[in-house]
Amino acid sequence: MQLNEIYAPIQKDLLVVEDKLKSLGVVDSPWLNDLLCHALKGGGKRLRPALAILSSSFYDYNLERLMPMVLSVELMHLATLVHDDTIDNSFVRWSRPTVNKIWGIEKAVLLGDYLFARAGALTASTENIRVIKLLPQTLTTITNGELAQAASAFKLEQSREHYFFRISCKTAALFVFATESGAVLSKAPEEAIKILHDYGYNLGIAFQIIDDILDFIGTEEEVGKPVGSDLAQGTVTLPSLILMERYPQDNPVKKLFQGGDKKESIEQAIEMVRNSDIIQECFHIASEYRTRACQDLAKLPHKDTLGILTNLADFIVTRKR
Repeated sequence: MQLNEIYAPIQKDLLVVEDKLKSLGVVDSPWLNDLLCHALKGGGKRLRPALAILSSSFYDYNLERLMPMVLSVELMHLATLVHDDTIDNSFVRWSRPTVNKIWGIEKAVLLGDYLFARAGALTASTENIRVIKLLPQTLTTITNGELAQAASAFKLEQSREHYFFRISCKTAALFVFATESGAVLSKAPEEAIKILHDYGYNLGIAFQIIDDILDFIGTEEEVGKPVGSDLAQGTVTLPSLILMERYPQDNPVKKLFQGGDKKESIEQAIEMVRNSDIIQECFHIASEYRTRACQDLAKLPHKDTLGILTNLADFIVTRKR
């Protein structure tokens, strides 16, 4: 199924969310307007707002009550992307120039800060203490992941444990922020909150593994940025990690990190990964996390949302972009 088919039952509410997001880009400062409009227009899947809506729909669903959190989740996501692109000095995201490419590093950092601040204000407006506490907890987790990634850049001594720690912080934490807050604001019981928390966590891990696979096997048009971007930034992902495990003494990642020719080393790493069963192994691991995400969903009330969450998990591990 395509994402628009999966979203069909909640499309009306997502359109309301989209309109609200656009309205957030209208502020008194003209220069901030330009930055916000560029960031909010994006090319993302609005996956995290959809997860907040779906996670809230099992119990006392109220879009008006949920809306500040839905918007907050997406602003948090956009803020992390703006800061990521700035830290990595990336010039392309979603096949469009990044904020730092157009306006420079200083304005990109400040825009990210602004988006985090707006997310905090929106979360506070829910007046739900548990949800309000989730935001700083999530931001702390994301920051730990970013610091871990920065500390490990271009270093060969890495393990799967390091990799999964990083992606649980950088990616899965925001998925959990969406699913757990949606469940809490719908007044779900604790067992349901835990199930949806775990769904978000495992789905986030699967999502990031697929992202990392696409960085090796996708095209620039599909992934919206140059293929091999992670290696170019010195970031070891699951495919490159498995490649290093199999060829510990002589592999292109090692050559790259030890100062070898950048273009040649990245091209060789991509070729070696593509011409092996490494990609299949990565897909298998992503599928295991997809299974973990869905394993307890049947314990939730039997609504159409169950099928949507399952279809969404299937989409995550089969997507091409």
